[in-house]
Amino acid sequence: MSIWIAIIITGLINYLTRLGSVLLIKPQKLNNTLKTVLNYVPSAVFPAIIFPAVFLNDYGLLVEFNDPKVIATIIAFFTGILSKNLTLTIFTGLISYWIILFF
Repeated sequence: MSIWIAIIITGLINYLTRLGSVLLIKPQKLNNTLKTVLNYVPSAVFPAIIFPAVFLNDYGLLVEFNDPKVIATIIAFFTGILSKNLTLTIFTGLISYWIILFF
């Protein structure tokens, strides 16, 4: 039972710290330079999340180029460049991964 209490307390602390930053920071008080810099944060964080999942194996080593995740990522990358459509890019990456993996 104590593990569930720890999980709930940790979740509440995490939620409250994030809620605090949303409620306390007023976008009107930020200067234009800071707003411009903050616009790049999602673009900087996304590759940091995706890279290990695609290019590293369970032991932290780089995977081979012929790994299905790498090939599907390359296909999705070029689909995104050509189509500029996020939904199409995601579906193309997933479908190409499944085709490569199962066939």
